[in-house]
Amino acid sequence: MDSDTFVYTTYIRTTPDELWKALTDPVFTRRYWGVAFETEWTPGAPMVWDEGGRRTADPEQVVLAAEPGRLLSYTWHTFTPDWADAVHLDEDVYQRLVREPRSRVTFAIEPSGDTVKLTVTHGELEADGMMKGLIGEGWPALISSLKSLLETGEELPEPPR
Repeated sequence: MDSDTFVYTTYIRTTPDELWKALTDPVFTRRYWGVAFETEWTPGAPMVWDEGGRRTADPEQVVLAAEPGRLLSYTWHTFTPDWADAVHLDEDVYQRLVREPRSRVTFAIEPSGDTVKLTVTHGELEADGMMKGLIGEGWPALISSLKSLLETGEELPEPPR
């Protein structure tokens, strides 16, 4: 079914506050994602993505909602030639990505007994676009590593490229 939204839900044995910290604190995000976010985590605040010293900033890269322990939403990152080179993206794929509209991701955090229900919604995607295909593989792997880190203290090993 064609849709402009990707949704992924999991349950993590943690607290809402610890999950919030894992989504926003650079010490955590670097471990399971390889990214550190430079932002104030308030609606409208700009976000800089730091991936191994490669910084990506853009005026449209902003926090949309931030309710600690409950909800986090931001616009998806800007694609640059440096980013494409660093992740070994071929020119055709890169050009397709930069033509797609900017998307947004939302993390809904809900207590659920001894666990926390995390729902990741990545929307405003082109229904048949390149980004939708990439995040369809990327989010499950990333959230699995986040879950492992919170439950065991160890993130999953990075899959081979």
